[in-house]
Amino acid sequence: MTMNEQLTEIWVFGDYRNYFQNRVTLQLLSRGVELAQKTGATVCAVVFGHEVDEWVGEYIAHGADRVLVIDHPELKQYKMETYVNLMVQLIEDLNPDIILIGATNFGREFAPRIAKRMQTGLSADCVGLDINEDGIMVQTAPSFGGNVLAEIITPECRPQMATIRPGTFQEIPHNYERTGEVVKLELPDNLPEERVKLVQSERSTQRFQRIEEAKVVVCGGRGMGSKKKFRKLAELAALMNAEIGATRPVIYANWIESEALIGQAGKNIKPKVLFSFGISGAIQHTAAIKNAEFIIAVNKNPKAPMMAMADIAIVADANQVCTAMIKELKRRIR
Repeated sequence: MTMNEQLTEIWVFGDYRNYFQNRVTLQLLSRGVELAQKTGATVCAVVFGHEVDEWVGEYIAHGADRVLVIDHPELKQYKMETYVNLMVQLIEDLNPDIILIGATNFGREFAPRIAKRMQTGLSADCVGLDINEDGIMVQTAPSFGGNVLAEIITPECRPQMATIRPGTFQEIPHNYERTGEVVKLELPDNLPEERVKLVQSERSTQRFQRIEEAKVVVCGGRGMGSKKKFRKLAELAALMNAEIGATRPVIYANWIESEALIGQAGKNIKPKVLFSFGISGAIQHTAAIKNAEFIIAVNKNPKAPMMAMADIAIVADANQVCTAMIKELKRRIR
């Protein structure tokens, strides 16, 4: 296939269940639009659920040219086998070229089952997507524990599939005037019975901010010196209403839980302000913070890559600067 042999459709699966916090579907629509501009393809969102008109409109406003909808009371709750069977039937009927799914807990369960059924490739946790000169999607994903970025293609099997980490791409702003085609489909009556049934569910009462959406992030590296000193960053983050992140050596040293990892094997972030304490700036980390608007880095080594990347670079001991900031913020709060 060459660039002259244009793709027909790029599908983005619409997971709207936590729409106002989880923006990955909108981010994938945005990248889908950019890929479509290179190929002439149509960007199509796929939505399963019940009473989903609101989300259909949102996806069109954020870049979808058309939306395939199966709206039925049976789909109100996520059912893994049902959703997989529906998606496989749609793929077999309509033959999309590309399918993009968020690398969330849901996506990591959903996408591999579809790829297996379709006997096609799937690149997981991608941090980049592009189209090469042959019109094939290039999927960039971390490999070998995040030490290498691999470029993966699916030259023969279709559809080309990828899951993409939340925060990797910027969503398109909501366009109230945008229009698109809505295709409402019937729920097939030949779906197999679910072997696993949902008995009960309830929303967690815990309230927390997703680090991918945080406006301010305090991130620490091995240069903090010790687990005890690293914990000061949590105090600093709390004083600034910020989220806390860490580099891979800090995670491996068990200074903080793995969910805080910022890097190719962890989270991609795009804060307005990023504080970087004691981080040298390995490529695995810097690739995940490239969308930060303003970076303040503290490191003893003025030649550290992180210092060159920063808008403000402070050559000093990270622990001492952190302690001084905590003291000053507490003084101002009094």
